Amino acid sequence: MARFDNRRVYKQDLYCRNQNIRAAEVRVIDSDGTMLGIFPTRQAVAMAKEQELDLVEISPNAQPPVCKILDYNKYVYEQGKKAAEAKKKQAKVSLKELRIKSRIAPHDLEVKLRQIEEFLRKKNQVRFVVVFRGRENQHKDLGIQILNDTAKRLEELATVDGGLQQLGNRMSMTFVPKN
Repeated sequence: MARFDNRRVYKQDLYCRNQNIRAAEVRVIDSDGTMLGIFPTRQAVAMAKEQELDLVEISPNAQPPVCKILDYNKYVYEQGKKAAEAKKKQAKVSLKELRIKSRIAPHDLEVKLRQIEEFLRKKNQVRFVVVFRGRENQHKDLGIQILNDTAKRLEELATVDGGLQQLGNRMSMTFVPKN
């Protein structure tokens, strides 16, 4: 039986450094960014220790691996800041869903369509669902008509993703905002 290892992964373990570098020889970059050349790993670690810095493996998949002489804690901190900044700039798109019955009053439908327009302006995807109950299932054409009219009304703001979808007693269309 395999046991689950629940040890935490600390930022200290993200990059190989100093004696943890497994390659026999590495390409070394100095702390100011100049290329020093290819050295045996032990010699490169010794060079880093002379400057009271760490030898950090930047590109482990290269041949030979690329290592840089730098302050490891500062490097981990800067990488975390870059990741946080990239996450902040990432667009957060969410999927909103609005459900209606097939026998909806015209005014109520207008209210729902205004809500959809507002969601699309905020760059959210919207799934518009028509739900059928009981005998309403015999009149699927009403749902198709509502969804097609909605698609025509929203064609300036959004595109239809995947077309008309039918699942059981539900019929839906997904609208993706245009850029």
